[in-house]
Amino acid sequence: MGTSRRDFLKMGTFALTGVAVGTGLSSFSNRQNRDILGMQLYTVRDDMQKDPIGALRQLSKIGYKNVEHANYINREFYGYSPKDFKKILEDAGLKMPSGHVQFGLNDWDASKKSFTDQWKYTIEDAVIAGQSHLINPWMDEEIRTDHNKLMQLLELFNKSGELCKRSGLQFGYHNHDFEFDTHIDRKLLYDIILDKTDPDLVVQEMDIGNMYNGGGKPIDVLKKHPGRFKMMHVKDLIRSKQGEMGDSYESTVLGKGILPVKEIIDLAKRIGHTSYFIIEQESYQDQTSMECSKEDYITMKKWGL
Repeated sequence: MGTSRRDFLKMGTFALTGVAVGTGLSSFSNRQNRDILGMQLYTVRDDMQKDPIGALRQLSKIGYKNVEHANYINREFYGYSPKDFKKILEDAGLKMPSGHVQFGLNDWDASKKSFTDQWKYTIEDAVIAGQSHLINPWMDEEIRTDHNKLMQLLELFNKSGELCKRSGLQFGYHNHDFEFDTHIDRKLLYDIILDKTDPDLVVQEMDIGNMYNGGGKPIDVLKKHPGRFKMMHVKDLIRSKQGEMGDSYESTVLGKGILPVKEIIDLAKRIGHTSYFIIEQESYQDQTSMECSKEDYITMKKWGL
């Protein structure tokens, strides 16, 4: 089925990754009462690789107004400068309020007691592009079970949140599955992440599909940590050993899988403080990614988004 998202991240494609764009969430804190529906562009990654402008126009034609990027390399979004890509989005009738960039211990220069120039450039480009949220979608394996390194990283999450805030941005973290089957000192990794990050500085983007694959139950997590999830990756799953989840599941069109997605969304609105819902589908069964994107959009609109 091609490279999975987790393999994509592991290969370090995001080493120079920046973040999303657009004013769709650019005053996000002032728009908490509005539900924002978006599409993670990794869903249509092949289309974005072949023809970014055409792919964005197709998404806009379907009805999408917001997208979330998954590609920023060498200070470019999908091969375009932040300024040019923002213009491309605007011409397509789209905004890109958030995006993914890998962040780690190597983004801090201990000798200077400051963030690296690379990370500062990422923030600078995000501002130029109209970005409001920088979301880190990964945590290196060596950190997950090393208490000292984990504490260092989570401290940097908060520091990055402070730095981003000075530029009018908000830093965030997006979970995979390992946070829900990894323990340190008998404590679940995800609970540690939420305990050690300042809610005002580090937004949580809950990926309900990844979470379920790791053994986490989205409804239970929402109840355990109310108010912590401004953003959500909306997915549905079917059982499979061929898809991106690897062990047990792959994503499918919303409403056709095993997750109670609408129930999760409704609860997230009520107690999660969630207002930005991003569709992500990485496997398509016998359809194209654009066909799935259209079905997903129609389903979310039926569900009131």
